[in-house]
Amino acid sequence: MDLLWVVAGSGWLLALAALATARRAARRLDVLTEQYWALKYEHGELKARVKGMAPTPEELEASRPAVQQTFVPLANVKRPS
Repeated sequence: MDLLWVVAGSGWLLALAALATARRAARRLDVLTEQYWALKYEHGELKARVKGMAPTPEELEASRPAVQQTFVPLANVKRPS
């Protein structure tokens, strides 16, 4: 009969330890989830700031030097010897 009480008592202790571990894991999951969403939000903000700093296609076009095109007839091109 004493063996049954020992088994039942150890079962209760094991259940309480598992419950404490599960609660600790749930709290850790909540913290990690909050950190994930905060990091994702910050990443979005930084991405928008970088995009705002980057030059627009019109600015890139204006900063390029103008290409000067000239026509050279083939008769004027000398052949290499």
